[in-house]
This record gives sequence, C-alpha cells and structure tokens, in this order.
Amino acid sequence: MISRITSGAMTDSATRQLQANLSELARLQGQAVSQRAFAAPSDDPSAAIAALNLHDEQRRTSQYARNIDDGIAWVTAADSAISSSTALLGRARDLVVQGANDGTMNAESRGAIAVEIEGLRDELLAQANTAVLGRSVFAGTSDAPAFDAAYAHSGAPGSAVVRRVSDEASIRVDTDGTAVFGDGADSVFALLDRIAADLRAGTGVSAHLGEIDERRTAMLSAQGAVGVRQAQMERAKEATMHDQVSLEARRAAVEDVDSVEVLVRLQAQELVVQSSLAVTARVLQPSLMDFLR
Repeated sequence: MISRITSGAMTDSATRQLQANLSELARLQGQAVSQRAFAAPSDDPSAAIAALNLHDEQRRTSQYARNIDDGIAWVTAADSAISSSTALLGRARDLVVQGANDGTMNAESRGAIAVEIEGLRDELLAQANTAVLGRSVFAGTSDAPAFDAAYAHSGAPGSAVVRRVSDEASIRVDTDGTAVFGDGADSVFALLDRIAADLRAGTGVSAHLGEIDERRTAMLSAQGAVGVRQAQMERAKEATMHDQVSLEARRAAVEDVDSVEVLVRLQAQELVVQSSLAVTARVLQPSLMDFLR
C-alpha cells in the first residue's frame, strides 16, 4: 500500500527537522560560550553525577590543603621556638661556666651575670608562649598561654592538636610544652631563677651545668619529633597538590569542552541549519494558486 504524502505532511516534517537542527545549533552555541559540556543535569545525567562527585572530592581535598597549611604553620613555629630556646640555653650555659670561676668573679660581676641569666629566662618564657593565630603551640588544646608567671603549664595532660591531612591520616601539630621546657619548679625557667639566685648569693653554680645539659637534650629530642611531623606535613602537601591537579583534570574532562572541537561542530551545524532553511523554504513555497495552475 502506497502512503499518500501531502504538502502538509512535508511541511510538518521539514519544520520538525528544522527545529531539531536549530535546537542542536543553540546547544553548540551554549557550549561555545560557556565552555561547559552540559548546561543542566538533565542534558547528561551520568556526567552530572560524575561532576558532583568530583566537586565533592575537590572540596574535601581543598580542606585538607588548608589543614596542611595550618599544620605547617604550627610545626614551623614550634621548630623555630625550640631552635631559639636551645641557642638561649647555650648562652646561659656559657654564663654559668663564666660565673663558676669563683677565683676571678667579684659580687658585682656575678650580679651582672645573674641579670643576664634572668633576661635569658624572660626570652625563653616568650619562646615557650609562641602562638599561631592566638593559639599557643606548646599548650595543647588550651587557649591560654602555655606558661604563666609561675611557670605552670596550662595544657591538659594528654591533650593534642591534630590536623586531618587525608581520608586516612591525621598529624599532631602541637608540641608538649612540658617535654621541652619542663613544668613549674622543674622547668627551665625555674632552673635559671635558681642559677641567678646562687650567683647573687655567691654559691657555686657549676652543679647546674648538668641540669642545663639535660634540658638542652630534652629540647633537641622534642625538636627531632617536630622535624618528623614537619616532614610528614610536607609530604602530605605534595600528595594533596598532586590530587588537586588530578581532580581538576578529571573535572575538566567531564564538564569542559574542547574549544577547537566545539567550534568545528558549531560551524558544521550552521551549514546544516542553512541547508535546512533552504530546503524548508522550497517545501513551503507552493501555494494554493500554484496547485490550481
């Protein structure tokens, strides 16, 4: 059976095809302008789901990067404070050796050394209260300065400040102030007070050299632990940067378009539309008078 093709059917078919071609042209123009593969999730549901997952991973990775930068600031501040404290304690040791020479030191000279010792104590106390954004790096989770005027440590025993650097790993970024400086009467600050008092009293101070050496050893040990965490942070930062680059490349592959490819397809579609317009014009051209001739 032969179907009858009327002029109306031809007109409807040509119009539908023209609309489809114009719709595709509009889609390609939108891609060329926005540089995005799809404008709405309904355009490509599977790509939209993949893009959402990638954006979620990117946000999580960006948070890890911020955590790492903050953690590096903490461990760097602690490392610098311990280095300065070690140098200050080294100077204190030199002064104790000088003050231990009873045969050549008079009361005035010993008093001058005591004053300098007390100055070193104040500098050490300032280093012990080193803070990052208002938080002491030696006070654990406490918001107070690590040490008060009585040399008491404010941190809660066993408390620690950690930063999550990946889905699987967290790194401690604070340092136990008592391990570095001691606490109360057993602190390095109290030790320097005793040395200054002995110098003024004319008491021998050579016995304090061993205590100073023990405290310097504790500082160096703590600095070594800080260095380990600092290296972990640096490795985590490198891994996070690699993840960020990889995720951005994957996101671009899903969401972005190839500019050259979309322009070529756009030009080709423009030719298709022009051809469709020409064909549709020929289909719609006959009128009733044309059929009556």
